[in-house]
Amino acid sequence: MAENGDQPEGEDKKVLLFSCSGAANVAEAADKACRCLTYEGCGSMFCLAGLGAGDDEMIRAAREADLNVVVDGCDTDCGKRIFDRIGIGNYVQIKVTDLDVPKRTGVPATDEQVAVVVKRVRRELD
Repeated sequence: MAENGDQPEGEDKKVLLFSCSGAANVAEAADKACRCLTYEGCGSMFCLAGLGAGDDEMIRAAREADLNVVVDGCDTDCGKRIFDRIGIGNYVQIKVTDLDVPKRTGVPATDEQVAVVVKRVRRELD
């Protein structure tokens, strides 16, 4: 993960990926999907908590991105609410529970659940 949000060489669109970090399986699916997409070069995973904490450099990087992909786990919409609160509008939200993945606390995300999220984010990036 590039700390400054830079895309890998050769990419012409700066895409930052932000993941839910809640305690349920949907948060784990969001996190693993964003990591997978980062490893594949589809974007750079970035720190949602840093935005929520008001880190100026992180906020600047998100404002300057071509696209921010916010992968929220559930209807609480923590990521979306952070983006809205700090006034960053260049984002799309993907909600894991909208992908027919039921929210379960204390249960790990399955590989299939992660794959569903990866597929949905890829569709957004195409």
